[in-house]
Amino acid sequence: MAVKSKRGRIRYIAFDVPMDLRKDVLIREINSIGSDISLYVVQCTCGKAMVRCAPENREEAIRIMSQVNPSFVSLMTSGTIRTIRERYPELKTVKRPNRS
Repeated sequence: MAVKSKRGRIRYIAFDVPMDLRKDVLIREINSIGSDISLYVVQCTCGKAMVRCAPENREEAIRIMSQVNPSFVSLMTSGTIRTIRERYPELKTVKRPNRS
């Protein structure tokens, strides 16, 4: 059974963001807007960010990101993380936080 039959379809959106933007800061900014849609920050590194949302909320997700910072530019939308990471290799590297 396909996973999407259980959880539904999703979309991943890649954005150009400032190089020094951290994931926790982006999450805090998104939450401060207080939207009704579910917007999850998958990754934020090296001047790129990737967020996840439902297909019907794609335009709203882009609007929220531009509300956070008008300089954020939507680069592409895909149904898979793999496609975005192939196009933007800087999103392939996942930096795990130190668990000391």
